Amino acid sequence: MAIKTTETKAGGTYSAKDIQVLEGLEAVRRRPGMYIGTTDLRGLHHLIREVLDNSIDEAMNGTCDRIDVTIHADKTITVADNGRGIPTDIQKQTGKSALEVVHTILHAGGKFGGAGYKVSGGLHGVGVSVVNALSTWLRVEVHRDGKVFEQTYERGKPTSKVKQIAKGKFAPPALIWKERPNPTGTITTFTPDPEMFPVIEWDAAIVVQWLRETAYLNKGLWLSLHDERTGGDESFYFDGGVVSFVRHLNKSVQPLHRPVYVERSFENDTVVEASLQYNDSFGEKVHTFANNINTMDGGAHLTGFRTALTRTINAHARKISALKEADPNLTAEDVREGLTAVISIKIKEPQFEGQTKTRLGNAEVQGQVASAVNDALGTFLEENPQDARRIVEKCLTAFRAREAARKARDLVLRKGALDGFSLPGKLADCSERSAERSELVIVEGDSAGGSAKQGRDRRFQAILPLRGKILNVEKARADKMLGNEEIRAIITALGTGIGDFFDMSKLRYGKTILLADADVDGSHIRTLLLTLLYRHFRPLIDAGRVFIGQPPLYRLQLGREVRWAYSDSERDKAIKELKSLAAKRRDDRKKTTKAKGKGAKGEAEAEAEAAEAASASTDEGTDDGKGGRDPAIARYKGLGEMNADQLWETTLNPATRTLRRVTLEDAEKADEVFDELMGNEVEGRKKWIMANAKKAALDV
Repeated sequence: MAIKTTETKAGGTYSAKDIQVLEGLEAVRRRPGMYIGTTDLRGLHHLIREVLDNSIDEAMNGTCDRIDVTIHADKTITVADNGRGIPTDIQKQTGKSALEVVHTILHAGGKFGGAGYKVSGGLHGVGVSVVNALSTWLRVEVHRDGKVFEQTYERGKPTSKVKQIAKGKFAPPALIWKERPNPTGTITTFTPDPEMFPVIEWDAAIVVQWLRETAYLNKGLWLSLHDERTGGDESFYFDGGVVSFVRHLNKSVQPLHRPVYVERSFENDTVVEASLQYNDSFGEKVHTFANNINTMDGGAHLTGFRTALTRTINAHARKISALKEADPNLTAEDVREGLTAVISIKIKEPQFEGQTKTRLGNAEVQGQVASAVNDALGTFLEENPQDARRIVEKCLTAFRAREAARKARDLVLRKGALDGFSLPGKLADCSERSAERSELVIVEGDSAGGSAKQGRDRRFQAILPLRGKILNVEKARADKMLGNEEIRAIITALGTGIGDFFDMSKLRYGKTILLADADVDGSHIRTLLLTLLYRHFRPLIDAGRVFIGQPPLYRLQLGREVRWAYSDSERDKAIKELKSLAAKRRDDRKKTTKAKGKGAKGEAEAEAEAAEAASASTDEGTDDGKGGRDPAIARYKGLGEMNADQLWETTLNPATRTLRRVTLEDAEKADEVFDELMGNEVEGRKKWIMANAKKAALDV
């Protein structure tokens, strides 16, 4: 039977010869995003995570108690552990060494339900082979059975056979952490491929976060990072496990009670470990892990935890008559205010969504976590009546605040609908109706707002001036926050709603630009606005829609030439440029005068040109005492000091302005910083200021 081909619109054919079969690791190099998510810095760091996870799997099975990560000066990475070492004997299906198989064949590994691992984070057998495929060079060294083996690869292909060597090239501390008659372990060193990753810059803070989390989740495991670029070393070891993790997360707030802890084993080798503690803040910090993988999008274990938490606290509140028979139950939102919790499960066959493993799908885990948390929390509330009363009162206060906030929110929404989203005397809207082609500029001060309204492009720029400093939402409940006129104006202008009612589809402006003075008060106002956006408009930051405008610090003028400078270094550069330009023009005038001769007409022309040049040079500038002139320099501290044209030229014009995009790289660190700097705990803020005071840029 003949194969029928189909003509394409381009005039070609589509037949069996167009079907390609990618062999080996070529599929990884063609579509790296399928395996590591992206090829930006996040995907780059995911390479370390894949190798690190293999070592962590050894620790979860009780065969490893130390892991060392080294960032070398030449940007290579080494991960070493004192686990059992990857097997090097022949794998029957392929006839090759098992070491080569796991590094060169996708979906090859010891975690598919065999006897090698009870639990593991690696499920698909693609982790280290993907790292190999995306590296220009990789070397693995295995210490096993009293021998040392090695193999090297280039872009996923072996450059040598698995061979026994007399002595390892590395002497990692991992292999001598605890005395053993025959040290065992695996040492992997790799260099990411610049053809795959446009930028290769390692962020030690990301690795430190992983190592800290892993140490918390695995009691008795030592993890270290050695950064040869800076000479820095950091190590982590915790006997307290997830309880220590919760205490760490709550270090910048005031806890209401000691942590609640539960660890329980279920059938099929499933282990549930969880700890929770309430504090005096209004936020929620709940971190979930499955086989040491940070499941940032939650899943069945998070659902089970929340179900048990809501049910148990409601039951106890009714038992002690804090909730009357006619009162409605506390909602999940009420019982999560001020909660910090860590849920870690170890399961034999976890079902993650995708290779990046951000959500757990095992349905049976929900009931297991709910059962464990329900029993442990119920017992804690019974045995600690004073702590139980504080927890229930915290939840009831959240309930009352939520009801007040709902009424205030309804008022804001009704006002927005009645006013057609216009705020007389506040919001100067733009004519563009498409959110993607418009922007909202939130400006500090009425005077600057007036200049911005006059200088803006009315087609796509909306201006919202703020009077004074807005409320610090880190210290205020939602009802008080919604009573603040300036915050209500921002909520109404953006149109998305806040918190659980946030709806990105209703966003009225594609960009939100914060524009404040270049002084201390301006920095404070900018910080208050960022706190509001982070806590209540977080999706805007996640989507990269929040920007900080950069007003100039200096205006320099020499003659009729004007320059704007945004820093001291730019100011110094502009001074040299203007003086050089003025000197060149003086020389040009002298040459022109000389060329015209000494005739009466030439002298008259020369005198006229000299008078014109003198007039031009006296527009701005001062005599430098050397026959030349210095630029006149104006230092701007407030946006209100600029007129409408100047504000447009320097800060509003998309062709000439400078914007800084606000991004979120480490949510846990951001939470910690906002808690510490904007929360109620004065002592933590005082320590931070004392530690960082020398870094402040003072304008005195």
